[in-house]
Amino acid sequence: MQPTTMSGINAGPFWSNGPSPGAFYNFPGFHAGNGAISARSETPGEYGTQRSYTPVTTGTSVIGLKFANGVIIAADKLVSYGSLARFHDVDRVYKINDKTIIGIGGDFADFQYIKRHIDQKVVDDMCLSDKNELKPKSLYNWLTRVMYNRRCDFKPLYLDIVVGGMQDEEPFLGHVNLRGRAYTSNVVATGYGTHLALPLLREYSENPTAYAGLDKQKASELTKSVMEVLWYRDCRSDPKYSQAVCTTDGVQVDAHCFVKQNWNLATMIKGY
Repeated sequence: MQPTTMSGINAGPFWSNGPSPGAFYNFPGFHAGNGAISARSETPGEYGTQRSYTPVTTGTSVIGLKFANGVIIAADKLVSYGSLARFHDVDRVYKINDKTIIGIGGDFADFQYIKRHIDQKVVDDMCLSDKNELKPKSLYNWLTRVMYNRRCDFKPLYLDIVVGGMQDEEPFLGHVNLRGRAYTSNVVATGYGTHLALPLLREYSENPTAYAGLDKQKASELTKSVMEVLWYRDCRSDPKYSQAVCTTDGVQVDAHCFVKQNWNLATMIKGY
């Protein structure tokens, strides 16, 4: 029997229709022409359409509180770049119109995107000049639809949004998250504030006597004490914060609030 030499073996390709080194796999339905395997040059960008699933530039907690005849929303002015405290003077509380205010937590780029659409809705109302303004409940319902629609398309906007204002002379406060889950309440908090701020706020909101006597001044003092706790405990927060107050008289935005700081207690902490 004549031995078989290596030169006599006609081996087939190890991977039929496989990519050449440095090239992309030729998926079914894609024809590069002339039998050549090509990169996906017909798709947008070198590697197709890219979307972020890990937000980088983010803001932390937002708190909202209803009082006797209005709503207050507050958030610190820090926007972090990952774990870096990068931008220290960024407002995350905005006046939409004389009846509506909004606070934003989460990815700030996504907020800039949705804010352009909200601003356009305000401009459209002004152009119509029919004396109808965007009310807080209308904005709240619209945001739930937008967030849920983006979630269903697997392109969520990584946002925690607090919407407040005066709806037919009554205070309104609601929260919408990136999945479109929404609820209304007397107190709202996002981020780390859900663990630290809500228990402090609920001492008033769930006490009928205390809540009945909660006016604008007391609500501002309560907000300031809550923001102080968040500054001490949340490593993504900042002592500077902005707040918006909406009442029947209109909207007041104070972008120069500052919490008191007392670090004397740090000497009593082991390991300081």
